[in-house]
Amino acid sequence: MTRPFFRRFARIGRWAVAACAFAASAAAPAQPSGGPYGPIPQRYAVPKAAHVYFVAPDGRAEAPGASVGEPTTIEAAIARVVTGDAIVMRGGTYRTGGLQLNQGITIQPYLDETPVLKGTRVATDWQALPNNVWRTKWETLFPAQPMGWWQPDREGALTPLHRFNNDMVFVDGEALQSAGWVGEMGSKGYYIDYAKGHVYIGVNPAGKLVEITAHDIALHRPSRPVHGKASDRKGPTLRGITFTQYAYRAIDIEGKKPSTLVSEEPTDDPVGPSPESEHGKEVVGTLLENVTISHCSRVAGYFRGDKLVIRNSLVSDTSTEGIYVIGSSDVLLERNIVRRNNVERLTGYYPSAVKIFNQSHRVVVRDNLVIEQPYSNGVWWDVGNHDGVFVDNHVEGTMAGVFFEISKGLTVAGNVFVNNQQGARILNSAGAKLHHNTFVNSPVLIDRNERSAQGDHFGWHPQTGPDVHERVGHVFEGNLLVADASVKGPLLRFEQGPKTCGKVMQPMSQRVDGNVYVRMEGAIEGTKASQPLISWAPVVGAACQTTFAGLDDFREAVPGVEARGKFFSDYRGAVFRSPELRRFELARVPEGVQPLPVPAEVRKLLGWREASHLPGALP
Repeated sequence: MTRPFFRRFARIGRWAVAACAFAASAAAPAQPSGGPYGPIPQRYAVPKAAHVYFVAPDGRAEAPGASVGEPTTIEAAIARVVTGDAIVMRGGTYRTGGLQLNQGITIQPYLDETPVLKGTRVATDWQALPNNVWRTKWETLFPAQPMGWWQPDREGALTPLHRFNNDMVFVDGEALQSAGWVGEMGSKGYYIDYAKGHVYIGVNPAGKLVEITAHDIALHRPSRPVHGKASDRKGPTLRGITFTQYAYRAIDIEGKKPSTLVSEEPTDDPVGPSPESEHGKEVVGTLLENVTISHCSRVAGYFRGDKLVIRNSLVSDTSTEGIYVIGSSDVLLERNIVRRNNVERLTGYYPSAVKIFNQSHRVVVRDNLVIEQPYSNGVWWDVGNHDGVFVDNHVEGTMAGVFFEISKGLTVAGNVFVNNQQGARILNSAGAKLHHNTFVNSPVLIDRNERSAQGDHFGWHPQTGPDVHERVGHVFEGNLLVADASVKGPLLRFEQGPKTCGKVMQPMSQRVDGNVYVRMEGAIEGTKASQPLISWAPVVGAACQTTFAGLDDFREAVPGVEARGKFFSDYRGAVFRSPELRRFELARVPEGVQPLPVPAEVRKLLGWREASHLPGALP
């Protein structure tokens, strides 16, 4: 795993040289676990299934596929299987797509072989043009436009329209970036003339593997009949497979609404407020384990259906989203690596490495590694979600590490957030509880505004969450917030839109207590007032907002907050054991800091036995 954010910790790293022994009384299981994350190499035994089909890249469609020596094709096997069957894939590259499956079956490798499904074909017929340009004719192109809600007046100067096309070009496995015309593509770009069906590159293809997208999806799981079979409502089990280089998405699990074209809204399922019992039941129990999905020009997959599990998988190099969960309940995402979303740097498209969307209930995101996301949010619960759980994750280098919007009930505990523009953001939501997280150069923002179901840009979306006067009940307790000189402004922000000033006066938070705030030596420039510690809303006044330089002023102005909180300004010494090695355990316990009681429900989620714990995620 690369660690591109080390330089920002060079100074804190020097302080860590003086690290002291841990306090024995604070011993507890480390959160996050430290892995292993992502796919774990396995040797897969042939499953005991009702019928096993063996497939290979060079299999014959007419072969029965009943033995490893007589494999059929993946396309033929997909058409034949019924519930309870299994497909065992020999290693190699399968250049295929548009596979439709509506039966609850298992697909896995043969022993320790590595099957790879690719959505590209190899381009070999190139014409050399002047000025180091090469051209080929290509039949499978995927032009597209931004969705209707994209705001061109605001974003058109930032994101060229050609970035919304779904074609991709790879040279020796490296993805090229789209260009608006031949003259701007250089050696790392490509240009497509859609009118004539020509693809241009600026690197000599001789002796290189050049691949261009040929399929917009690998595996489609409809909720309706295919191959003469009705849907059994059971999700597939996928293990040990790689999906890569697909235009649009690699996997699409349907709900009630059929999967859409790229020009249509894919996530309005359900449409409008819906009881939990009315959605997520069309395909239940999909499992992805040790799966890799990479280089999809939109999302890795749209996942609909209750009891989805994605475990020990890698999702990498996607565009608008990586994992997209829609209208589903009792979902578990654990020990995955999700990295490099929004590689095209689209603006106005609200990118997120993981998006949990549209009235999903009880989605648990536990012990994942979310990294390398400078142009993307990390994990975003968006619109009408309930009772989410975000625990034990390491989130680094995102726009917002965890984002909770227009939803009710989220527990964020035991996570480590490093170098995020915002470690956590809670927007227009109710009942978010943040306990014992470590925020390193990752400020926290809890805010609300006037957005409601009346005249909203996205129509019915705000109807699924708390109304303007209901965006309350947050808890912020036992967290550790550490910042160096790179972090400007408050470490903890409670903010409110000006249109609600004087109209919505109930505090957003019901408890703010026991947090430790640390500004490292040299982080405060000039007077303390130049770097406020906390901003707070609502307050009486035209601005509805005020800031506090320290906890004493905060306690005086807002009764009942931070009775046990501590603030260390211009702090000298080691805070963490070794940031360079991503060891964010405390090097020593700052003076006066004591363990705090941890609510029983939080201890249960984290697996902590002790009734109290020092502020932060780690001992």
